[in-house]
Order: sequence, then structure tokens, then C-alpha cells
Amino acid sequence: MSNIGLIIEERSRDIGDFLVGRLIPFRKKRMIGPFIFIDHMGPTKLGPNKYMDVDQHPHTGLSTLTFMLEGEIMHEDSLGTKQRIKPGSVNWMTAGKGVTHTERTPKDLRNGNTFVAHGYQIWVALPKELEDMAPEFHHIEEKDIPRWTDESAEFKLVAGQGYGKESPVPVHSNLFMVEVKNTEAYALNVNRNLSGEIGICIVKGSIEACGETVGEGNILVSKVEDTCNIKLQPNTHLLLFGGEPFPEERYIYWNFVASSQEKLDQAKKAWSDKNFPMMKNDSSYVPLPG
Repeated sequence: MSNIGLIIEERSRDIGDFLVGRLIPFRKKRMIGPFIFIDHMGPTKLGPNKYMDVDQHPHTGLSTLTFMLEGEIMHEDSLGTKQRIKPGSVNWMTAGKGVTHTERTPKDLRNGNTFVAHGYQIWVALPKELEDMAPEFHHIEEKDIPRWTDESAEFKLVAGQGYGKESPVPVHSNLFMVEVKNTEAYALNVNRNLSGEIGICIVKGSIEACGETVGEGNILVSKVEDTCNIKLQPNTHLLLFGGEPFPEERYIYWNFVASSQEKLDQAKKAWSDKNFPMMKNDSSYVPLPG
């Protein structure tokens, strides 16, 4: 389906080859490639009496990608995983038929000091044939993420394939996520380097695209693979993400993603009935909303 002329929310505007808007899902643009949800966490100061404590909650039909820019999180799940997430590393949890997890500030950081937490929680929908796969967890250290430079720009291939490289994150569909940081003005070339739908998340700084300047906190969604020229202003920080869209629609409710409303309803009932894989050492429980 063409996205040409699509206005995705009131404050968004059409600027030629791009749609400009906030983090997905948009009201009329639910996914970018297989990416169905992006939550920008922070930047926020944590410290005495204010820490991250996300109690036990479920997921189905998706993989979560946690990517921290500042601060640290302790991830624990119903698979028995206990993994500290540090800036630059990647947590990749595939929920499949069902998994539960918590995300908390590590105990040793609850020491009275303050620190900044800043990162992205990203959901990638699974292909229909893998929706009911067994859950998995993978952690990739920053040193193992492919990186390269071009002029003043530094690139990291966080996940998937792009720019002739492949990330070790074990993804389940044709996708990419690339981090870009530059110090001087830089012309970004995505043509033939990335495949499928393209989202450009401006973490910091600004870019010029199709004759307009777009600042941090926005996402540009490419309407065609051959996009207009993109110029990064000095000291800009981007996340490029996207890939090949699925042929079927995806349904989303709370933390569940499915290719049918029936599967979504099954997941909702299983969590309400507490008939879900649960963590052994955590009795917390986030009720189904509404």
C-alpha cells in the first residue's frame, strides 16, 4: 500500500518523500517494516525514591529489542534469564507463544546517587509462521555489534542487515536497525544500502530532508525506497529502522501482537486467568488493562 499523501496525525505534515510524526504506532501508520512499537525511554534522572521498577508482564507474537544509550537495566524473565543491559549492548527477547519479564534498576545502583536513564524499547512483530515459536533470549555485547565510519559519521548495525553487513542479533525477518552519529554536516545515503520501508528516528540534532528541517523527537517514514537526499546537521544522532512489511495485518493490544483477533483474545484470557509462563522468583503481576 502506498503511503503517498498519508497524514498520520494532526501535528504531522507531508514533506515530499517523507511523512513526519512521533514514535510508532501512528494512528494511520501502524508499522514500519516489521517494527510495530517504539517507546522512547527518557532521558530522565533516576535516584533516591525514583527507580525503574516494571513488574512482571507478558508478551506474545513479537521480539523485544532493548537498546540503552545511558543508564542500566536488569532484565529477568520466565526463561530464567538474568541479564544486565548496559549502553550499546542489545537485549533481544523473542516472546513467541508467551513469556513474562521484569525490568528494574540494578540493586547496586540504588545507592543514593543519581544517574540518567535513556534508551529505546522496541517491538518487532514475528512472521505469522513463527508466532507460536518457543520463547528465546539473546544478549549481544556492544563489542560484537558491527561498526564503521564514513567521513564524520559513525555507524552501528544494531540488528538485521544493511550497508553490506549483518548484525549477530538473531532476527526472524528481513529488517534493519542502524545507529548513526556525526560530528560535522553529513549526507546520508540510504539508497541501495537498506531494504524495505525506512524509518528515521531523530534522537538528537536535526536533519534536512526534501527541503525542510526536522528536529529531534520526530520520526520520518519513507514512502518509497528511493528517498530524497538526507543531510545530517552537525552533532546529530539517528536510529534508522525498518525492513520488508508483512503481507498480513497485525493486531496489537497492550503487550500482545498477533496476526488475528482470535489469537489476541486467547493471550488476553491466558494472562487474566494467570495461565501463562511465570517467573520463579518474582510474584509481581501487572493486571490486564481495562
